[in-house]
Amino acid sequence: MTPRVENIFAAGSGSIGQEQFLTLFQTAAVKLERIVSRSHSSPPGFWYDRDEVEWVIVLSGHAILEFDGGELVEMKEGDHLTIASRVKHRIHRTGPETIWLAVRVKK
Repeated sequence: MTPRVENIFAAGSGSIGQEQFLTLFQTAAVKLERIVSRSHSSPPGFWYDRDEVEWVIVLSGHAILEFDGGELVEMKEGDHLTIASRVKHRIHRTGPETIWLAVRVKK
């Protein structure tokens, strides 16, 4: 088998609205995903409320996450954070093109 080199910044598939998702690696316990957000905000009333622990990093662009209770967390290139399972959060706003990596780990 010949190794296949790919580029994290290359265009991919899997567009949903203003976001594009690409699974880079997945096992039964871990999922690594590249997300491209284009001036995206979560719909009103929508909250992520996952069973998994999630770690995210902004590779390029910027974003503001909103947590249940109203706390806003700004993220710029290179910033990363861990979101514990069952912590409600949403995308308040992203830049015109924000590229993230998200790692979700099942407990």
